[in-house]
Amino acid sequence: MEFSVNQIAGMIGGSVEGDGERLVDNLGKIEDGKAKTISFLSNEKYENHIYKSEAAAIIVKEDFSAKKDIKPALIRVKDPYSAFTKLLEEYSKIMAYAKTGIEEPSFIGEKSETGDNIYRGAFSYIGNNVKIGNNVKIYPQAHIGDNVEIGDNTIIFQGVKIYADCKIGQNCNIQAGTVIGSDGFGFAPQEDGTYKTIPQLGNVIIEDNVSIGANSTIDCATLGSTIIKKGAKIDNQVQIAHNVEIGENTVIASQAGVSGSTKVGKNCVLAGQVGIVGHIEISDYTTISAKSGVSKTIKKPNTIITGMHGIEHKQYLKSNALFRKLPELHQQVQQLEKIVLNLHTEKGI
Repeated sequence: MEFSVNQIAGMIGGSVEGDGERLVDNLGKIEDGKAKTISFLSNEKYENHIYKSEAAAIIVKEDFSAKKDIKPALIRVKDPYSAFTKLLEEYSKIMAYAKTGIEEPSFIGEKSETGDNIYRGAFSYIGNNVKIGNNVKIYPQAHIGDNVEIGDNTIIFQGVKIYADCKIGQNCNIQAGTVIGSDGFGFAPQEDGTYKTIPQLGNVIIEDNVSIGANSTIDCATLGSTIIKKGAKIDNQVQIAHNVEIGENTVIASQAGVSGSTKVGKNCVLAGQVGIVGHIEISDYTTISAKSGVSKTIKKPNTIITGMHGIEHKQYLKSNALFRKLPELHQQVQQLEKIVLNLHTEKGI
């Protein structure tokens, strides 16, 4: 699919310098500089590439001043990185939404409704009483259980499994292999040492504009709903347990896990491999550093948590500074012990 430089400038709110009718059919890195591609320059250390580039256009800052002649057209914007990110998003949507129609074999159950301009890939399964909005794309081998609701413009990629009764909002993006609505980890210990399964009767509600990466799992609630609120972004291989609530615009990186009934506030950041115990609350705007473990409620907003034991960031830095000095401190203690021992010996104590 081709767009003119002028059309792209209109998408990102930029002004064109050069030939705005040149055509673009791909996005690329500035160091590649291939014909009919578009790239961006936001870091001065890459500026030398712009003078050798054969690209159709390059996105630059409004105040960029060229030191040599440039072949590509320039699109001047306030923030090239953000503008290129927006362009990537638009390109991704165009590619994802390009698919339409119904491939065979595929299955749709009784009393299920689908909106306009949808795509159903081969071997996809849609159960009974399902409601699917407009412009929804369901890729091959996806499974949509009974009574599921999916809002407009949502994309369900290959092999996604959505269990019965779950609700997915508008403009969501769920990557391949993710499972939504599977049983939570609920087992009651018995007197004989065995465990009895606790039935998981709830569902999962995913609000609008949520992105979920590949091979993540969001468990259904025991009762009620596990809730992912609007704007949340969840990476690949993330575990969200039963009855958890994830706040608006919270970001969770790969291999993080949130245990049952915990509530995470809005605009939080959970870095890679973060582990959070169950039945606690994480306040709004909290940042939890990679591999941190959180075992207690965080009440204060804008807190930064760092370390394996999940202590407050400044306290952790102080403790870590002392930890690095432990060998020296140990040596000093041994020297002091010798001095005290000698004094005792001299005084016959």
